[in-house]
Parts: sequence; structure tokens; C-alpha cells
Amino acid sequence: MECAKAYFNWSSGKDSALALYIALQEKRRVGTLFSVVHGDSGRIAMHEISEALLNRQAEAIGMPLTVFHYDPLWSREAYAHAMRQQIEYLKAKKMTTALFGDLNLEPLRRSREENCRQSGIAAEFPLWNWSADKIMKTFIGLGFQAVVTSIDHRVLPDSFLGRVIDENFLADLPTQADICGENGEYHSFVYDGPIFQKPVSFSIKSRFSREYPEENGMHRYCYLELE
Repeated sequence: MECAKAYFNWSSGKDSALALYIALQEKRRVGTLFSVVHGDSGRIAMHEISEALLNRQAEAIGMPLTVFHYDPLWSREAYAHAMRQQIEYLKAKKMTTALFGDLNLEPLRRSREENCRQSGIAAEFPLWNWSADKIMKTFIGLGFQAVVTSIDHRVLPDSFLGRVIDENFLADLPTQADICGENGEYHSFVYDGPIFQKPVSFSIKSRFSREYPEENGMHRYCYLELE
């Protein structure tokens, strides 16, 4: 039986790239990459990747890109309504499955599955419950190339920002850090690998940081702005 046509939830980073590779190896029919972009900044949250770079990635992969722009001032209900409208658009194009690059966070998976159920589509997770070692060994072994675009400064020093994810990167990670960055230790931008028809061209424009209030003080993240 032929697999249902799917759209792939694309973050621009390593988990997305590896999950898309696995989905394609499994002969999944991926109709489009799908990215959620902040309406004010024009970037993916935390990864800080611009829509222009997302389009460049999609072109290098050879797939269309569908972008959902959200307004940060929307209520939760307004966001959900707009997202449902977007999913209806994808369903009209015969895409009835959503593919995600999530690894092992159960509450997040349950939330995605429930949202998809309410929209009348299936949710699938090509990398679910892969071990961290397997994910990183496979990602690096396949020849993917990714640069670190954001770090949680509580866990990683500034020197990790802008590093290429390779064996040396993994060896230098502090012992308390998840090597996949599953707890938000870092995020990345993938610019080459087996899903790409050509490398994605980019340059580093700037480095900056933001502080977010928390119960015990301010929490700082550092970012790399690419162009």
C-alpha cells in the first residue's frame, strides 16, 4: 500500500535533517517542508534562522517550502485557529500526515499528536526513541554539516556558538549537556549532507544575546545571525 503524502515540520537543524533523511529512505512521500516563522522577526524561534535561509535550504534540498507566519500577539486560541486553517490548506493538497523530528520528549509528542488528531491528520516521528549516541553517530557519519546557531549560556560557553557539529564538538561538550541538545543546550543550522543537492551558502552576520526572566533571575541565550 502506498504511504500517505506528508508534510515535514522543518526547523532547519540537525534533528529535522536526519529525520527527513530517514523518512525519505523509508520512501515517504514528502510534499513540502513546513516551517513556523515569527511574524515580526521573520525567523524560526531559538534557531534564529531567517525565512530567506529557509528558502535557500529548501531549494538546495529540492523541495517546496510552506511557511506559517504567526503574530506573537495572538492569543492561544487565535494561533490554534490560524494553524488549523493552514493544515486545511495542506490537506487540500492531499497531505494527511505530519512528520516531526522530535526524539524523546513524551509531553511534546502527546501535544503534537492531539493537535494533529483534532486537525484530522496523522503524526509520525521517524527518530522517536533513537539513542542520543545513535543519532549523533548517524548524523555525523552520513556527512551532514551543521553550525551551532544558539546556545543556552547556563550550560555552554560562548565558544560553542558557531562551531561545526562533529566529533570534536561532541568531545568538548560538558558532561551535563545532552549531546543532542534535547534540553535546549544548543540549536543548529544544517547546510550540507545527503538530503542536499548542493551546499547552502551562508555567512555569519553577527553574534548577540537575549535574556529571559525566570523565577530565579535572568536566563541568557546567545545567538548567531546568519545571512
